[in-house]
Amino acid sequence: MTPGGVAGGGAILYAAPKWLVAPGGTTMTDGKNGLTYAEAGVDIDAGNALVERIKPAAKRTQRPGTMSGLGGFGALFDLKAAGYSDPILVAATDGVGTKLRIAIDTGHLDTIGIDLVAMCVNDLVCQGAEPLFFLDYFATGKLDVDQATRIINGIAEGCAQSGCALVGGETAEMPGMYHGGDFDLAGFSVGAMERGADLPQGVVKGDRLIGLASNGVHSNGYSLVRKIVEVSGLGWDAASPFGAGTLGEALLAPTRLYVKQALAAIRSGGVHGLAHITGGGLTENLPRVLPEGLGAEIDLEAWRLPPVFDWLNRSAGMAQAELLKTFNCGIGLILVVDAGRETALSALLADAGETVIPLGTVIEGQGVRYKGTLA
Repeated sequence: MTPGGVAGGGAILYAAPKWLVAPGGTTMTDGKNGLTYAEAGVDIDAGNALVERIKPAAKRTQRPGTMSGLGGFGALFDLKAAGYSDPILVAATDGVGTKLRIAIDTGHLDTIGIDLVAMCVNDLVCQGAEPLFFLDYFATGKLDVDQATRIINGIAEGCAQSGCALVGGETAEMPGMYHGGDFDLAGFSVGAMERGADLPQGVVKGDRLIGLASNGVHSNGYSLVRKIVEVSGLGWDAASPFGAGTLGEALLAPTRLYVKQALAAIRSGGVHGLAHITGGGLTENLPRVLPEGLGAEIDLEAWRLPPVFDWLNRSAGMAQAELLKTFNCGIGLILVVDAGRETALSALLADAGETVIPLGTVIEGQGVRYKGTLA
């Protein structure tokens, strides 16, 4: 995040904005009765204060390959220093959708940045890439330094958990575009792999499907979640009907980061593909990593539907098919693995702290075929 947007200029990397200077050396605000940027609703001093507040968080995420310090027009990254000899770059961008609305309405802002990072870096690892660096875009009508600091600290935490450097971004203070405490977020991440290591590859009939448990709804389907909550008549501060804390707090559980565990599995051998279960649920995301002519069979009785999804399902009266193509239903990432490596990879992932679920098998056909019933 940078105050480059606060000053109305291009994105710079955590540097303080420079005043425009007119010919002769006088500032553009020296004229009699001259308007100021602050009077237009853009507070450069707040932008500078934010930069100072977030510098320690950004520094904490530095990793091998990070070159440039704060303050340039772009961030430099040394792929050789990061350990790559013939790298292919992979890029991803995403946001957190209307989960932001709950964060804004409840004031619980400390983990929404983790969601932002997770939505990008979990996608990168599905291509076989190691996330290297991350940039964010934060737009608001009126910059609140405390609010922005909490959000960016969450972004830095997500980067630190993923081994990904937070190298910069953009803070855009745009009066008239957002109202009250509203804001929007977008994230951008770049990763790398050695040439020939891209995924998916080698998926065949008989490969096994290993599911890793989610941490709740993650960051997709929140327009429906918010509609269900509205119909239920509950407020965000009501006791959660499916867990500890308030309803708002429970629904803001951050998206799980799978990067380090997934990379360890890839490097150990036998992983043919990975699917991040986001919008579209299991039904739409798993086929994205399966080649033409192959589908998947999933046993819905291999795991229990987590309480949050059970409550959403009962409250909305959703058909099982709709549930499976809307939410992750408790499975945040699926690994497609060689059948002979399933046991070893499952043990590796469990040792890394994951809840591992044997989901099913790659079969002939197309799409996802379900056995049993979610319960």
